Amino acid sequence: MHTRPAALADAAAIAEIYNEGIADRIATFETQSRTATDVERWFDGVHPIIVVEHEAVIVAFASTSSYRPRACYAGIAEFSVYVARAARGIGAGRMAMAALIAAAEEAGFWKLVSRVFVENNASRNLLRAVGFREVGIYEKHAQLDGQWRDVVIVERLIGANLS
Repeated sequence: MHTRPAALADAAAIAEIYNEGIADRIATFETQSRTATDVERWFDGVHPIIVVEHEAVIVAFASTSSYRPRACYAGIAEFSVYVARAARGIGAGRMAMAALIAAAEEAGFWKLVSRVFVENNASRNLLRAVGFREVGIYEKHAQLDGQWRDVVIVERLIGANLS
C-alpha cells in the first residue's frame, strides 16, 4: 500500500468508499449517496485529500475541509477518514491519516478536528493511535434515521503547535 495526494480522477473511487460509510450508518450523519461530481467539489486547492492505493485500487481516503468561515479559524481544518469495507483492518486508515496530517501541516494548518460516533470504536482507536485526543462528547448532536446520536469531539495539534 502507498499514499498519495488525491486527484480529480479519483473522485468516483472516493465516492464509492464514502457511500459504503453512509450505508454502514456508523461514520456519518449523511444519508444521501454521493456522486463523483459531488466529491469533485471537495477539491478546492486549499484542503488536502489523500488516497491509499493497494494494488492500483484506492482502498481508503482522508480529507480536510473548512472548519469555520471566520479568518481566525483559517488554520483549523475538519477531517474525515474512510476505508473501503474490503480493506478494513489492514492499516489503510492509519496510513491515510499519517499522510493527511503531514499534508495538512505542509498546507499551513495547525489543528485538525472532527466528530466521531461514540460507538465507532475502530475510528476512535485509529485516531488515538495517530495522536488525536478526545475533547468531550456532544450529546444528541443530530439524528440519524430518527435516532439521536452522540459524538466524540477529537482534535490534534500539528506542526509547531505540538508543544
